[in-house]
Amino acid sequence: MYRRTLLAGAALAGMADMTKAGAAEAWKTIRRPDGGNIAYLVEGSGPTIVLLPSLGRGQEDFDGVAPLITKAGFRLLRPEPRGIGGSSPAPDGFSLRDLAADVAAVIETENGAPAVVAGHAFGNWVARVTAFDHPRLVRGVAMLAAVMGTAINADIRRSITASADTSLPDEERLKHLERAYFAKGNDPRVWLPGWHTPVAQAQRRAQEATKDKDWIRAGDRLPTLYLATSEDAIAPPPSDAELKAAIGPQARLVVIERAGHALLPEQPEATAKAIVDFTKSL
Repeated sequence: MYRRTLLAGAALAGMADMTKAGAAEAWKTIRRPDGGNIAYLVEGSGPTIVLLPSLGRGQEDFDGVAPLITKAGFRLLRPEPRGIGGSSPAPDGFSLRDLAADVAAVIETENGAPAVVAGHAFGNWVARVTAFDHPRLVRGVAMLAAVMGTAINADIRRSITASADTSLPDEERLKHLERAYFAKGNDPRVWLPGWHTPVAQAQRRAQEATKDKDWIRAGDRLPTLYLATSEDAIAPPPSDAELKAAIGPQARLVVIERAGHALLPEQPEATAKAIVDFTKSL
C-alpha cells in the first residue's frame, strides 16, 4: 500500500521539456465481428500501456501525456472510442463488455499482452471490464479520475451532460465544465472543443446496458492504480481504506494536487509520472 501526493509541475526526470515522442507513431485499423472498424494509434517501444479516454472524448486528450510515457520507455496503444475518427459507431445494444472486447482485440493484434490498461473517467470502466473479461491480456489497471462504482450524483451528472452538449452556447458550457471538470484557477476553455455528443450518449447506453458488477473490484485480481485529484467534483478522493473496500486489496492510491476530473490538460506531467511509476512497479 502506498499513498503519494503529486504536486503541480511534477515531471518525469529529464522529460519536462519534451513535447514529442521519440519513437515513430502509426495509425492502424482492425475490423471487428460486428463489421465495424477500430482505429488506434501505436507509439513508442517497450512494455505496453493502453490509454482509454473519457466520456464523449477522443485520444487527443492524451496528446500531452503520451510523449512523456513513451520517452520513459513504453509502447502506447491508443484506440479511438467507437464513433470517433476511424472507429465505427457502436451498434445498438452494445455494453461495456463489447467496448472492452474492442480494446482486447487491439492488444492481441499488437501482441501487447500483458498490458497495463489506463482509463480516464468513463474509460476506467472499460479498462476494468477489459481486465475482468480478458485477464491473460492485462497485468495492471490504472483508474484516472475515476468513479469507483457506477453511480454519479444527479446534479453533477447534469453538468457532465451539458459540458458535452455542443448545441449549447459556449458561455453555458463553460460554467458546467468549470463546475464538473476543472480545479479552481484552471482554464476550462481547453475542453470546449473535443466533444462528441452522440458518442457520449452511446457510451452512457453501454454503461446502462451492463447490468452485472462483477468487474468493479479490479483490485481483487490485479494491481490497480487509483489516480485521484484533489479537486474532483465528480469523484472526490477516497481514503485508502475506502478505496480498498470498494476496489480490492491491491488498489493503490495516488492523489494529484490542483486538478479536477479533467486531469489530463490540468496536470499532464504528474499524470504521466504516476502511470510510469505504477507500471515500473509491476
